[in-house]
Amino acid sequence: MIKLFKKISYIFFMLFLISIISFLAIHAAPNSFFAAGELNPNMTEEAMAALKAVYGLDKPLFEQYIDWVINIFSLNFGISFVTGQDVSSEILKRLPITLTMNLISLIAVFVISLYLGIKSALNYRKKTDYIIRQISLVSFSMPSFYLALLFIIFFSLTLNLFPIAGLHSVEPKNGFLYYIDMAWHLVLPIGVMIFVGLGSMIIYIRSLTLEILKSDYYYFALSRGLKRRELFRYYILPNLFPPIITLLGLSLPGLIGGSVILESIFAIEGMGQLFFMSALSRDYPVIMGILMITAFLTLLGNMTADLILLRLNPYMRRE
Repeated sequence: MIKLFKKISYIFFMLFLISIISFLAIHAAPNSFFAAGELNPNMTEEAMAALKAVYGLDKPLFEQYIDWVINIFSLNFGISFVTGQDVSSEILKRLPITLTMNLISLIAVFVISLYLGIKSALNYRKKTDYIIRQISLVSFSMPSFYLALLFIIFFSLTLNLFPIAGLHSVEPKNGFLYYIDMAWHLVLPIGVMIFVGLGSMIIYIRSLTLEILKSDYYYFALSRGLKRRELFRYYILPNLFPPIITLLGLSLPGLIGGSVILESIFAIEGMGQLFFMSALSRDYPVIMGILMITAFLTLLGNMTADLILLRLNPYMRRE
């Protein structure tokens, strides 16, 4: 219980530091959203002052930071400069599609990589190992934007199997057909995300498995005449899970981070596209909101991975 309290305190302390650094960095950046208005001869000083007062930018920097931190605790990240809508509603509107895409791809990458990585290691220097390594190297070196264009040319333009871009071709009133249509639109972008993510994970799991196969405890288990299924269940998997869980915990922010390139190519209005457009337009409230959510998920993922590892291996506990 004390360890959990320390980890939660650590998260809040780190969020406090990140909030200060992010807030100062954003406000120290050159130009601003109001730069164009200040250069407009038709915009009077009184109008600019009134506009800044709406967003609280007429206050001293310290007061702006205090107000922003207080609002964060109620999940109020302010008002978007571009749309005039609440930043929270802007994020929630785009979060489901990005979360769905990244969650599906993460689970698929984990399952496929675990199978192929272990299979490659168990068939070390055989034909199977060679084929899997070549697939992983192609995946590792393949740019996502290039693969996305290849998928569109082959599956959409040549075979006419999948839509080129967008999320919907039917109206929401069509009910279940609406969601089937959305899933059909997501096949290509999710397929790209899965293939691009396989390479590094397969290589990582293969390397970990080879280390296990060379270990003394594995040779001892072999000398006892254990079956391959027992070796896999009691010796390979338990020693693979800790580093993989740590890696998956650090991948948690990516679930909402989105992919700027893929979402732009496939015209998907997700979190990646929102962050990119906000950066271009200097929409500071949206940028700060996404940064803080990402920082919180990074710390939360790290803490969750630590707690799972403690559960799997009680000897890691320190009194």
